[in-house]
Amino acid sequence: MTPTAALAVHSAELRAAARHIARRRLLTGTAAAAALAFAFGLPGTASAADLDPRRIGEDPFTLGIASGDPRPGSVLLWTRLAPRPYEPDSGLPFRRLDVRWEVAHDPGFTRIARRGSAIAHPELHHSLRVEVTGLGHDRTYYYRFRAGPWISATGRTRTAPAPGARVGRLRLAAVSCQAYHEGYFTPYRHLADDELNAVFHLGDYLYEHPVNATGGARRLRGSPLPAHFNRETLTLEDYRLRYGLYRSDPDLRAAHAAHPFVLTWDDHETENNYADDSPGYPQPPEEFLLRRAAAYRAYWENQPLRIAQRPHGPDMRLYRRLRFGRLAQFDILDTRQYRSHQAYGAGWHPPGPRSDDPARTITGAAQERWLLDGWRNSRVRWHVLPQQVVFARRRRSPVQPYTVSMDAWDGYPASRQRVLAGAEAAGVDNLLVLSGDVHVAYALDLQRDWDDPGSPTVGTEIVTTSISSGGDGGDRPANWAALTTANPHLRYYNGRRGYVVVTLDEQRARADFRTVTAVTAPGSPITTAASFVTEARSPGLRPV
Repeated sequence: MTPTAALAVHSAELRAAARHIARRRLLTGTAAAAALAFAFGLPGTASAADLDPRRIGEDPFTLGIASGDPRPGSVLLWTRLAPRPYEPDSGLPFRRLDVRWEVAHDPGFTRIARRGSAIAHPELHHSLRVEVTGLGHDRTYYYRFRAGPWISATGRTRTAPAPGARVGRLRLAAVSCQAYHEGYFTPYRHLADDELNAVFHLGDYLYEHPVNATGGARRLRGSPLPAHFNRETLTLEDYRLRYGLYRSDPDLRAAHAAHPFVLTWDDHETENNYADDSPGYPQPPEEFLLRRAAAYRAYWENQPLRIAQRPHGPDMRLYRRLRFGRLAQFDILDTRQYRSHQAYGAGWHPPGPRSDDPARTITGAAQERWLLDGWRNSRVRWHVLPQQVVFARRRRSPVQPYTVSMDAWDGYPASRQRVLAGAEAAGVDNLLVLSGDVHVAYALDLQRDWDDPGSPTVGTEIVTTSISSGGDGGDRPANWAALTTANPHLRYYNGRRGYVVVTLDEQRARADFRTVTAVTAPGSPITTAASFVTEARSPGLRPV
């Protein structure tokens, strides 16, 4: 048996062991055990009585509402009922709740497009999702939920254009990395007021690190945060509580209510720097897979993801494809769940035989085939790749020995080369990669041969900075000179917090880097720090 085959067998055995351990833990017959059964993707749900919504004495919509994954004539709606989001049971008994929903053509709900009801199951922590169909193509709608006397905030969403439709323009935002304890989510307040078709969240929606009583850099006043936030997330309850903390932020709620989100994760939604079944820190793999199952379950419960993304134990298919008429195809990747383990650890290291091994992958073989097959069968103007970590080569200094990040695509150069070769073979001449992770903003040209300064440019990468991770930041980080000198294809580098707005039309793609001056205090204004364009069928960034 080859080493690769042996690793595959070992991984399958560990997943089976994780499910087996989960089953054994469910034999107590308690309500908590029943919830765990659902969390680990086991058959069946617990039998729970109905709760009369009229008996809910506090606002259950404290975590807001959201929509996601817009499709032609369809959108996914989400909410979670949590009168007391900082408590493990969220202030609700272990009972089912009937929730009404409405979708309208207008914010006053005088012209109803669709309405119905859905059950908020206690096994899903009273979260619910509604896949609304039968809507118009490329249309704005308004939606809300009702539970007894309580009515949620009004959300605004938008469906995707019809397949094959000519689309004049798409305007989207890319965001990532929102550590609650490192600052306020001020960029989201500005993003909520922007005119966008969708928001692409590229990972690190939450962080597993402890949050102290004053919220870290937020320095909250008044009632302290409960002590159970001041520990690392390990269990299903921990992750659920952490989403309750994050989603209690008013700026994040405003952004979700204003635009449909398309989400993928990175590492911190589970554990820093994990790779496939290998944790970022020493831990038995079978225990880590139990943790991963809990993290994946809580992620799905708390995000506007469709039923197709529902996890099964420690596995969850998050990669998927969205099309916006004939203008753009979005292939949303998961570069965390299937990757080979980092070759020399997750830090910076010179490339070597282990990282250069052609068998290494950051996507896994199945996802890579799915991506390349999707390109071969696509005839759109722009092929956009929303994913997690920096795709382009990024040397840390201009002098040898060159080091690169083993946790990014630089640690998997053969995988990157297969993707670029597949794009070229499929005739993809307008490739745009959207990335996050690094808490800074980059604009990068993608080269066919990184060692040849005259090599053709084959695509563009736009890296969005963080929402709050890393604190306030600055326009020129300490390594600005070294990084820009070492990487001549790096056209822009900024260390402020914010997001990027990308506008696509038939002729060009434009990236506007939006930044705030501070996140350690609320209310900072926002500015456009820089703008770049790349022309269709003529890749290469230039400033505007």
